[in-house]
Amino acid sequence: MKVLREPLLHFLLLGAAIFGAHRLRSNALAAQPGNILVTEGRIEALVAAFTRTWQRPPTASEREGLIRDYIREEVYVREAIALGLDQDDMVIRRRLRQKLEFVSEDLTAPAEPTDGQLRAYLTGHPDAFRVEPRYTFRQVFLNPHRQGDRLSHDAARLLARLRQAGTDPDTVGDASLLDHSFEALPASLVAEQFGDQFTAELGVLPIGQWRGPVPSTYGTHLVQVDDRTDARVPALQEVRDAVRRDWANAQRAEASEKYYQALLRRYTVTVEPPQPVMATGSTSGRQTLP
Repeated sequence: MKVLREPLLHFLLLGAAIFGAHRLRSNALAAQPGNILVTEGRIEALVAAFTRTWQRPPTASEREGLIRDYIREEVYVREAIALGLDQDDMVIRRRLRQKLEFVSEDLTAPAEPTDGQLRAYLTGHPDAFRVEPRYTFRQVFLNPHRQGDRLSHDAARLLARLRQAGTDPDTVGDASLLDHSFEALPASLVAEQFGDQFTAELGVLPIGQWRGPVPSTYGTHLVQVDDRTDARVPALQEVRDAVRRDWANAQRAEASEKYYQALLRRYTVTVEPPQPVMATGSTSGRQTLP
């Protein structure tokens, strides 16, 4: 009984009653089709958007302008919907779909994955994270257009010179814009520059020996592979960020599909079959020619 007589309790109860009455009145006003209620929360959102854009709060007149623009927009939107202008509009339909997808993604945001989940995802999708082969090699270029019929003979003679100690590969061969040495070049970049056949040869040539001729998109090369790193699936600690990103995307996609399927169960979908195409131009009796 003493608690019931406390003024603070009376104040709290009165405040709650006023707040509840205000919410009920606001909801009732907003529910009336001909009534536009600009709530305090809406005004705060307009002011916040203005502040983010212009890096300063709006003046009093700008604040009134924001409210007037919102009221104008609300009037036009309601009238457009009343006239059915939102129907069969692909832009509006796509925007509504995007907004609902964004909402569903927020509601189904995945929790932070454990290392076990990330390792399982890495194991299940090795090709997405596989480290491609890398090649360290040197090459000497022989121009087929310049060599002509002497290509095979000159290639064999030059190959014998390269296998001798003291021969500098940078000083022999035909001139080109290609580098003579390449350090740990990924297979994709080798293929981009020299072609797939050249890249395949690098994968089987013995290490530390001049071999050739090896064809490329430019012509013919004598090649020595100094080092080769085979393709491999990296450990989790090497690609954790990439695995986590892909795992999160997969989780969102799965959750989005489940959300859609749950919504779809509320509807009965009927797809009309295509109408048979009737033959045109056939007539009975005479046919009039142009």
